[in-house]
Amino acid sequence: MAVTAALGVLTITCPDRPGIVAAVAELVAGLGLNIVHADQHTDRATGTFLQRLELDGTDDWVPLDRAMDRLAAHWGMTFGLHVPRDPARIVVLASAQPHCAADLMMRVGLGEFPAEIVGLISDRPDGVDLASRYGIPWWHQPAADDPDGEHEAVAERLDQLAPDLVVLARYMRVLPPPLVDRWWTRMINIHHSFLPAFVGARPYHRAHDRGVKLIGATAHYVTVELDAGPIIAQDVERVSHRDEVEDLVRIGRDVERRVLAEAVRLHLEHRVLVFGNRTVVFD
Repeated sequence: MAVTAALGVLTITCPDRPGIVAAVAELVAGLGLNIVHADQHTDRATGTFLQRLELDGTDDWVPLDRAMDRLAAHWGMTFGLHVPRDPARIVVLASAQPHCAADLMMRVGLGEFPAEIVGLISDRPDGVDLASRYGIPWWHQPAADDPDGEHEAVAERLDQLAPDLVVLARYMRVLPPPLVDRWWTRMINIHHSFLPAFVGARPYHRAHDRGVKLIGATAHYVTVELDAGPIIAQDVERVSHRDEVEDLVRIGRDVERRVLAEAVRLHLEHRVLVFGNRTVVFD
């Protein structure tokens, strides 16, 4: 039996019932595959079972996909089979503050992610300097008096680039429902606040006004409701009364960079399972 170094990832979500783990393990073993790693969780509040398996032992994943179709029908499962493939395609959208976009480009260039950035779309003209520094195609889509036309142009560009993941790296435009729905669970936003606190604009100023002792950042999947999508990753830093707004912004940028990078990594490694407006993160 030929064993490949690259792993397949199988993710499962279904109503919790006795025997699910055994049924999946029996199916996988019956196909001659090896479970390299397994993790699972039962959300008792909703009775939802979630599982992530890393598998090897084949170059042909079609038999597993077909067998899982039959198993899923019996158990009421939603499953994803993520097989070894070319690097994921990422498109980054950014505005005036480029720190998150630049950090992602650096990490991709260093090989931290199994991905390539195939385009940068910016509503500010200075985005061209960042894109040229990393050799990434750049498009300027300025804020327009006709927001519908602006959003349609962004949607068309995304369709042309065909990314696996869209990253809003401090992109300060509110996207319309049709565009958001098109990229459900494939569009990640970084919000410069520890959600659900300080939703919307100028969170560092409002945090300073409240005299907070912790500031943070939140990466989440984008939904129609602003800053309310399923949360993937969060982190915080301690601050004090000595810190001015400018200090909070500087500290916050570091948190934003690492939280967004962590969320992108988790997504690309298929470690995030969404159910309802919540996530289970297997890390």
